[in-house]
Amino acid sequence: MLKELAQIASAVQVSSTMAIDALAKQMKADGVDVIGFGAGEPDFNTPAHIKAAADRAIADNLTRYTPASGTLALKEAVCQRMREDCGVAYVPSQVVVSTGAKHCVYLALRALVNPGDEVILPAPYWVSYLELIKMVGGRPVVVSAGEKDGFKITAEQLAAAITPRTKALILNNPGNPTGMVYHREELEAIARVCVEHDLYMISDEVYYGLMYDGEPFVSAAALGNGVEDRVILVNGVSKSYAMTGWRIGYLLSSERVAKVMSNYVSHSTGSPCAISQAAAVAALSGPQDCVEEMRKAFEQRRNYIVERMNRMDGVSCIRPEGAFYVMMNMEQLIGKTIHGEPIHTSDQFCAAFLRHGLVATVPGSGFGAPNFVRWSYSASMENIKKGMDRLEAFLKS
Repeated sequence: MLKELAQIASAVQVSSTMAIDALAKQMKADGVDVIGFGAGEPDFNTPAHIKAAADRAIADNLTRYTPASGTLALKEAVCQRMREDCGVAYVPSQVVVSTGAKHCVYLALRALVNPGDEVILPAPYWVSYLELIKMVGGRPVVVSAGEKDGFKITAEQLAAAITPRTKALILNNPGNPTGMVYHREELEAIARVCVEHDLYMISDEVYYGLMYDGEPFVSAAALGNGVEDRVILVNGVSKSYAMTGWRIGYLLSSERVAKVMSNYVSHSTGSPCAISQAAAVAALSGPQDCVEEMRKAFEQRRNYIVERMNRMDGVSCIRPEGAFYVMMNMEQLIGKTIHGEPIHTSDQFCAAFLRHGLVATVPGSGFGAPNFVRWSYSASMENIKKGMDRLEAFLKS
């Protein structure tokens, strides 16, 4: 008889966003006209100058191992971009490059969390945060923020959740799945709590380039007053530069934390892809007009989907301030029947909507928001219009 598998590994759940995306893609492959609003992946192509940099790297035979924590050229490009965009000062020895921002969050948790340590997680949360905390033996402490609160926790809520076992807070800003943004005053209040209670803050800012309505982005590391030594910034090129498949994320932290994360990555994944790193240098150091073009397109899409959704009976949403997600409130549909199917949960709604409306969305249950449905507007305007038409028809049924 085979011995049982590791308890921590066996407890990890499948990503609900990836599961929905996989099902939608399979239906498309089977010839079904499904429109996908599930995965958080820009529909734009990677800009030409970034692809050209990768071509040059291949031609120049830059196809071997790099330093485990990333090339010096990429680390310098990261420091320059963060200084110009966010007003934060780091040096290359404080940068760790890895295979995507998701793995960066894992590295940060691995560097900080001992078995049994608590990590405070605001809800709604990105589905992977919960599992990543558990994967390192930590205990997630979920603090919920409702729609009336703009899906943002307060400093008072954070302080009330702290115990002697609390090690860190994960903050996603702008947020997935809500698209909401913590502004300077809110961040400063949260930062004071972290300093007072000796907490680390893992600040995932991978959507920082996608802000709307002229609002400025404020990085947690730019707040001062001692919090910068406690912040581990997570960022990457996936969202702002349409480079999800290139798998390059990066972390910025104190040199002490960076060294631990670098050691860990050297024995786990080894160095990130050399070609992708060369492309990321071009993304961060090259012209940034491509980012602004995509940002404007996302803002236009957001405006359309919010306006259409709030004109429909039975659903509503608040206006997201960043990223490319909107959380649809479906509380009014609980207990109703659509296409002969009872709707008691967001999972049942999304399943029925996919079967009968041919639209793939993600139930809020996976994000700690059970009566909501996440729509990703990283889709063409044509598909967004079709998706809204199908939602309207589905609700009328």
